Amino acid sequence: MAGGGTGGHVIPALAVALELRRRGHQPFFVGTERGVEARLVPAAGFPLELIRIGGLKRVGPVQRLVTLGLLPVSTLRMVALMRRRRTAAVFSMGGYVAGPPVIAALTTRTPLVVMEPNAVPGFTNRRIGRFVTRALLSFPETSRYFRAGRTELTGLPVREEFFALPRKAAETGFTILITGGSQGSRTLNRAVRESWPLFRRSGSPVRFILQTGKAEFEAIRAEFAGSGLVGEVRPYIADMPAAFAAADLVACRAGAGAVAELAAAGKASVLVPFPYAADDHQLHNAEAFERAGAAKLVLDRDLTGVTFHETVTALADDRPRLDRMGEAARRFAHPDAAKRAAEVLEEAAP
Repeated sequence: MAGGGTGGHVIPALAVALELRRRGHQPFFVGTERGVEARLVPAAGFPLELIRIGGLKRVGPVQRLVTLGLLPVSTLRMVALMRRRRTAAVFSMGGYVAGPPVIAALTTRTPLVVMEPNAVPGFTNRRIGRFVTRALLSFPETSRYFRAGRTELTGLPVREEFFALPRKAAETGFTILITGGSQGSRTLNRAVRESWPLFRRSGSPVRFILQTGKAEFEAIRAEFAGSGLVGEVRPYIADMPAAFAAADLVACRAGAGAVAELAAAGKASVLVPFPYAADDHQLHNAEAFERAGAAKLVLDRDLTGVTFHETVTALADDRPRLDRMGEAARRFAHPDAAKRAAEVLEEAAP
C-alpha cells in the first residue's frame, strides 16, 4: 500500500487495506516517519515499512536534488523488500511517497493498481499512467491520462455514515457548514467573519456551523458570540457526518476527500479550491462538480464577506436549486469503492 504524507492519501488506502485483510490477505504500507502514516497505519494494525523520500513539486532546488538523490536508493530498497515479502500487487494512492514503490513495481513487473481521486492526476500518476495495470478513478474525464481499457470509475472510499445520512427537511431552517479541514482555512474563516454583519443586517435566518482549526478558534469564537447570529464555532468537528446531516449547504475546500464526502452525503456545496494545491487539482475537482450542477465554485482570491453573503443568501432562497445540486453531487458517489478496489487487486495479482 503506497501513498502517504497526508490523510487524503493514507485514509482511503487504509479502507482498502481493511477490506483486503477481511479477505485473508496481508497488506503492508510504505511511508515516511514524518507523514501521518507513521501514526495512522500502526494504529490500524498494519506493518509500516519506512523509506526516505521527499517531494519534487513546489520545493526548492536543494530539496529537489535531495529527493532525486534518495530516489534510486529507496527504489532499490523497495525492490528488495517486495521480493522478500513476495508482494503480489502494489496499490498506489499517489503522492511523493508512492514514487519508489511504483517504480519498483514497474521494474519488477509487479501488478500496479492506482487510485486517482482527483479530476487531474498528480505528478506520480501522470508520469506512470500508461504503464499501470488498472486505474481506479472518481471522475470520467480522468481516463484520458491512462491507457484505454484499463480504467474504472470506483470513486474514493468514504466512511459509510456519509451514505446513510437522511435528507434534511427544509422546515428545520437553513444551516450552513463551513470547514477548511482539520487545520481550518484562513480564507474561509476571514470571509465568514466579514459576512456576519451582512447577515445580521439582512436578517437572513441562517444558522452557522464553523470549523475554524485551532489557530484562530478563540478569536473567532469570541467574535461570533457578539455577532447576534445563531450557530456554533468549533476548532475541530470529530463527528463530521453529524455536521453534514445538520447542514443544507457546505462551504469547503475541494480536495478529493471533501468532494467524495459531499457526493456520498448528497450535499450542495460552495467549493473554494486551495490555490496552492499540487497541480491545481482542487480547482479541477471543483470545476467538475460545478459542470455537473453539484456545486458553486468561488475562487480563493474572489472569496470575501460580500461574495460569501451573496452566494449563501442566493442559495438559501432557492430550495429547488439546492435539491438539484444535492442530487447532482450524489451521482458522483460510489458506496463500494474500497470493496471494488480490493477485488481489482485480487484480479490483478497472479
